[in-house]
Amino acid sequence: MSEHGHEEGHTLAGWTGCVLATAGALLIGAGICGWRAGIWLGLGLVVVSVLATWLLHLAGWGKPPGLRPVGQRGMRVRDLSARRGHANCLGCRLAGRGAAPASRVPETPVGGSREPTTATDVTS
Repeated sequence: MSEHGHEEGHTLAGWTGCVLATAGALLIGAGICGWRAGIWLGLGLVVVSVLATWLLHLAGWGKPPGLRPVGQRGMRVRDLSARRGHANCLGCRLAGRGAAPASRVPETPVGGSREPTTATDVTS
């Protein structure tokens, strides 16, 4: 699939989270149909799916935001940059990894007045 120039984002973390969340949704559905314990078990399984996906992402079995290089698009390829944290990744920031998105750099005031920065700027 990666020969076509697009990435579908298949990762071990993604598939694990999807399977666990689907099973949780099925249990919630069974709870709605009459098996009341299924609602709570299903909700618990959905929470477990979120945590499992996040932990697998942090372990390198997920993917950073955006497209990966062609050689790293396989599901069995581990992302070695996950230890540093991915730029603009909420999951990595929640774990204390990576930098926050770049903030705006303050511009010069509208009047154009600025502090002198070099000796040549200071003229009398």
